[in-house]
Amino acid sequence: MDIVLALILTANLRGSSALLITVVCDLLGECITMINLNKAEIGYERNAITAPIDGCFSAGSLTAIIGANGAGKSTLLKTLAGLQPLVAGKIVFTAGSPAQMAYLPQQVEIDKQFPMIVQDVVAMGCWPQSGLLGGINRASRERIKQALSLVGMQDRVRHPVGELSGGQLQRVLFARLWVQQAPLILLDEPFTGIDTQTVQLLLKVIHQLHQEGRTVIAVLHDMSMVAEHFPQALWLTPQGYRWQHSEQVLIELHRSHSDTCALSSVTQQPNSSKVINV
Repeated sequence: MDIVLALILTANLRGSSALLITVVCDLLGECITMINLNKAEIGYERNAITAPIDGCFSAGSLTAIIGANGAGKSTLLKTLAGLQPLVAGKIVFTAGSPAQMAYLPQQVEIDKQFPMIVQDVVAMGCWPQSGLLGGINRASRERIKQALSLVGMQDRVRHPVGELSGGQLQRVLFARLWVQQAPLILLDEPFTGIDTQTVQLLLKVIHQLHQEGRTVIAVLHDMSMVAEHFPQALWLTPQGYRWQHSEQVLIELHRSHSDTCALSSVTQQPNSSKVINV
């Protein structure tokens, strides 16, 4: 079912059905507790825009993907979501229990004029359990209600999506993520163009999801946010990458004065002191 959704949505990514890309991976039937990258090259067709990447996103980890514009951050996230094929190498999702992933694209890729109300968008998070044509049961309705309250949108249940501000829309989309309960959550620049109050609220939601054992991967530009809220970081450059604890990555980034500098391909597994040259 996720493949059908992907075909529908990517055909008009900036058109009338783009809002539904937030659930393109909702019905994925894979078992996902960890993501392993083996010499993975990210790009378009046969043109790689990253060096080969080796490493893993551990189950329950909270990771920021950082780097200059064009370094491949969003492309990597789309590749993890199954929306963009690999140029070379492998990405392996290892199993533990049946799971789904949730993918939230940049807001510029979402058509706010899609004719839906707030409650319907949040209800999309129930699709993995109910299916596209299934009804919403009492337990799901209660969880939708809780999610809207969590993000402060309980008074706009029947509000048209097209009349929401950017911050309000992002709150609604995060409510959908919360309802879905996916073990793997992919966020592409979730705080860009969002008001400070909403950013702080959504960071609390991310921390709650993380504390519940979810694996969260987010593309970010705010280095202070990375330092304060994201324990792991994957820094991409055209020449290589660094993948380890955020504090160590940010020290290296500051030393370089620019994240477009030449960087040898080095990876460090999370929670490990061993550095592996590749």
